[in-house]
Amino acid sequence: MSTLASVTDASFGSDVLDAEGTTLVEFWAPWCGPCRALTPILERIADENPDRLRVVRINADENPRTSAAYRALSLPVTHVFQNGEVVKTIVGAKPKPALEFELAPFLT
Repeated sequence: MSTLASVTDASFGSDVLDAEGTTLVEFWAPWCGPCRALTPILERIADENPDRLRVVRINADENPRTSAAYRALSLPVTHVFQNGEVVKTIVGAKPKPALEFELAPFLT
C-alpha cells in the first residue's frame, strides 16, 4: 500500500489546483506494472523533499474526468503543478536518478 496521498475527481481542485507550492501528481492504475514500480520511487523522493515537493496519486481508472482532462492516456504519467498549472510532464516509469534529474528544478 502506498504512503502517498490519493486524490480523486472530487478533490483534485482543492488538493492540487488550489494547493500552494509544487505538487507532483502520479496518474496510475492497479493493473499497471510500471506504475507499481514507480510508486516506491516517488515515495522516496517525497520523503527526501517534504518542504519542496508534495507528491500525490490519482487512480486513472476510478477518476476518468481528471484523467481525461490531463490526457493521462499512457500510464504512468506524472504532472508537476504550480499555481494550478502543469509545468512539467513525465511519461513512463524512470529510475530514481533519472526522475530526480527531471525534477531537479523543483527540488532545489
